[in-house]
Amino acid sequence: MSTAESLPVYEELLDLLADTANVDRLVAFRLSDKRQARLDELLQRSRDGQLTETERGELEEFERLEHLGRMLKARARQKQRR
Repeated sequence: MSTAESLPVYEELLDLLADTANVDRLVAFRLSDKRQARLDELLQRSRDGQLTETERGELEEFERLEHLGRMLKARARQKQRR
């Protein structure tokens, strides 16, 4: 296993958040209707090859946060089972 020094900083943040989170609330989290509509719009524009550079950055940010959210939910579930 890796030492703490070799872990990305987000690993430490995930541990902190997972330790203090309300797991049921965290697992139930979904984007607001407004944010989901924007994400759907960006995904459609991406499929159509019509994203601007700014929109591409916005979509990449959604993707990074989605990944982080999935990792946080998984970590919180693991800690809950212990």
